[in-house]
Amino acid sequence: MEKPGVVEQVDLPPTLALGLGLPISLNSVGRVIPGVLEETSLRDQLRFLHLNGHQLSCLLKDSVPDYEKEAGFEQFRVAEKAHGSWMKLFLEGNTSEVLSNMGKKVLKQYVEALAAMSSALSKQLGKYDMYSMIAGMVFVFQLLLVLLLAMPEALSGDAAVELPVLSALLSLPFYLMCLLLASVHVLVCTSAESSCYFCSLSWGLVFAAVALSSAMFCILVSLVTRRLPLGARIHGKSPLRSIGSEWSLSELDVLLLAGTVGHTLSLAASSFVEEEHQTWYFLLNTLCLAVFQDVCRKYFREQRGTGDEEESILPSKDCHPSPKAEIYSEKWLALATPPFTLLCCRLLRSLNQTGVQWAHLPDMGHWLNSSEHRTVLSLLAAFCLVFIYLLVQRRCSWVSKVALALGLLGVYSYRAAVGNVLFPWQHSGRTTSKGTMEARFVYVFILGILFTGTKDLLRSQIITSDARLKSRGLWEIYSGLVLLVTLLFRAHNLPVLCCCLLIQTLMAQFIWKKLHYDAAQTTIMHYWFGQAFFYFQGNSNNIATVDISVGFVGLESYVEAPAIFLTALSTYAGPLLWACHLVCFLSSQRDRSPVAVGHGCYCLALLRSVPAAAYIVLVTTLRYHLFIWSVFSPKLLYEAMHLLLTAGVCLFFNTMEQSHTASKS
Repeated sequence: MEKPGVVEQVDLPPTLALGLGLPISLNSVGRVIPGVLEETSLRDQLRFLHLNGHQLSCLLKDSVPDYEKEAGFEQFRVAEKAHGSWMKLFLEGNTSEVLSNMGKKVLKQYVEALAAMSSALSKQLGKYDMYSMIAGMVFVFQLLLVLLLAMPEALSGDAAVELPVLSALLSLPFYLMCLLLASVHVLVCTSAESSCYFCSLSWGLVFAAVALSSAMFCILVSLVTRRLPLGARIHGKSPLRSIGSEWSLSELDVLLLAGTVGHTLSLAASSFVEEEHQTWYFLLNTLCLAVFQDVCRKYFREQRGTGDEEESILPSKDCHPSPKAEIYSEKWLALATPPFTLLCCRLLRSLNQTGVQWAHLPDMGHWLNSSEHRTVLSLLAAFCLVFIYLLVQRRCSWVSKVALALGLLGVYSYRAAVGNVLFPWQHSGRTTSKGTMEARFVYVFILGILFTGTKDLLRSQIITSDARLKSRGLWEIYSGLVLLVTLLFRAHNLPVLCCCLLIQTLMAQFIWKKLHYDAAQTTIMHYWFGQAFFYFQGNSNNIATVDISVGFVGLESYVEAPAIFLTALSTYAGPLLWACHLVCFLSSQRDRSPVAVGHGCYCLALLRSVPAAAYIVLVTTLRYHLFIWSVFSPKLLYEAMHLLLTAGVCLFFNTMEQSHTASKS
């Protein structure tokens, strides 16, 4: 029994291409598998090997500056000349054994040349800047460890983390670490054979990064020392003991933690990355079932235990029937919210097919965007805009209500101008303009609503510490964001925004408020919903699904900064809206802890940091994977952009909350 040979994954594309009579991909670094060609004639074998060798030699010329000195390239030239001599004898009709032996010799030369060129290309194209990658991972994991070690203080009643920055900067280990890291940097950059990104930076930036990393290391050592029993006694408190004595996990906590960790682990497989929307759909459905169980437990099991007490109270003459009817309707609305959420999510899945496996199948979005159903799309868009107004205006000032109504009217006018929808008096959908004036008309009202909300927010922090004014300011900023997303969304995606706002309203009114979920549980639920709605929009982990046309809404030509902002906002509208709604909800609950917003921002930052850090390690480990550029790298870009937006949201709202707390004190 012979041991079977090893076949590289990169060798499959050229082998399949030649076997099917197709040209080999220009950037393929693989070589044809010789065993597949054994059944063909010697002339065809040599022809296939020559085609593969010509493709590899062209790629070698484009990739390696000194390609002529490569051994594989020289071997291919020798084999090519020998192949020409063999062909000359073959065409002359020579059938002697000399021709056969010469052909086998040329075949062997081709195989050796292909192996050498493929190996040289793999080494050249597979080179990574490991020094810069390791330095970046060190920064990322230092920040992640700071977040994890700060958990007891961040989730405490004060929600304040004392970072020993000054003591770290004035300590001897800080300067020793700076000296050590600077020495390592000089050693690596002076002995590096190839160019390195970190080495190409100016010395000022390098030493700033070295100082930051050294300070983070000293802060981490201080936090670890503080968490030890001896350090806790020195500081006069034991955060771990106080947290551990009260910390217990409910069924919902286990589900939320297991789902979050399981999703992070699933990113190690390319199939799970391509079809990540299926993971979030499953987690969201499971979450709705778990919430439904909690609702049933609250309104049925607990009421049975207190039934005798309620019977002695309800027949009293002083009691009015209205509270009983209100509680009864509230119970059934709470029971209906999780199934209704499941129904909405199932309908949204049919609106936009995403991923890889089913992306080619027609969906409701294609049906609505067809010219035959433009009237249906117009009616649906008008209904969605009215519904958005009814859901958003309830907590706005009258000025913002008027601006919101006019802005939504401008959104419909913009979609009619670009030919997506029709006005009742229109009979054809011919585009008459780019909708630039209509979009700028909406931008005016968006800025007005944002200005009104910012004014109320600043008044609540500087002039008077009014919680109601602060809550209204946050909601108006959220309303301005909703209006901007409405403008950027395509007409067939407006039902996604409607369902998002409706689910937020129902869950806030009948689930999160009535079941008294804490800030951490509410944050994880918002995070899960935001991730699911990212895919409900039609997004995927493929760059091809990014809608770059939104970067031109209201612009005559391409302007880089607004285009990037609008494209990022449209792509991450789902997670961004749910993150902003989280802050609005936590700040509006006056019966909650005053530091609930701080707890929510910390949990949101941790929820985004852990998957991002884990995925960086996975991508570094799988950097030689066959799908590294087609699957894993685009996902890394999505994770980085999502992390950047989440960091901005957390910093903004956390700074606002700290300013509000300082003004009250």
